[in-house]
Amino acid sequence: MMYKVRDLKLSLPDMAHKPLIGATPRIEILKGLSFDVPKGAVLGIVGGSGSGKSTLGRAMLRLLAPTGGSICFDGTDITHLSEDQLRGMRQRFQMIFQDPMSSLNPRRRVGGIIAAPLQVQRLDGIPTRIDEALDMVGLPREFAQRYPHELSGGQRQRVGIARAIALRPDFILADEIVSGLDVSSQAQVLNLLGKLVRDLGLTLAFISHDLSVIRRLCDRVLVLHLGEIVEEGATVSLFEAPQAPYTRELLSAIPLPDPHQTWD
Repeated sequence: MMYKVRDLKLSLPDMAHKPLIGATPRIEILKGLSFDVPKGAVLGIVGGSGSGKSTLGRAMLRLLAPTGGSICFDGTDITHLSEDQLRGMRQRFQMIFQDPMSSLNPRRRVGGIIAAPLQVQRLDGIPTRIDEALDMVGLPREFAQRYPHELSGGQRQRVGIARAIALRPDFILADEIVSGLDVSSQAQVLNLLGKLVRDLGLTLAFISHDLSVIRRLCDRVLVLHLGEIVEEGATVSLFEAPQAPYTRELLSAIPLPDPHQTWD
């Protein structure tokens, strides 16, 4: 297993109701989640706004510290590791962010953006890794000299993917990475991710509120609602015979194509 998560709990300070005196109350975001992510799997994590899906993703990468339970990554319990202990492992799990414009340094060229995590990890052959990463995401190598504002939204998202895969990780978490793209760019990015999973042997967790996107890319689905898992299973089974009322509600919200629609 790439991930074994058991009874995971996470609460955050409720700053909206912070008292003048005394301890700040906390909001329970994740309420005892348990699931596995097999190596080589593409797991979809789906739920509405406030379901806890992005919080779960950040906890899996230890960008947020759990308040209970355990997270094992490829046989190593990372639940309580210090940041110094995690530093050597971070090369193995990477994240692709939702908004590429805000996650890419606008003052750095694309080559420098991809190089930054490689430099942090003190890896060799950085120029070669940059070229290889651009090749793998389908961008010309000369894009290394461009700035983010010179790229389209889909191209910027490809740079974010290139930055993640340049480290040659075992696991990637993608958080709503196609939600801001048009339909054509969405399809291209999803096809790219599928190809990278196959070619590089990656394990992928894909967070989305859109079940139609999940259906296209993922082989397993985890449905979250108010910080709890309401359903989990193979994608085909979940779409054909959803068990939880909340899953059926999400499925009913997927727009169906109009067979009588005509296009100019």
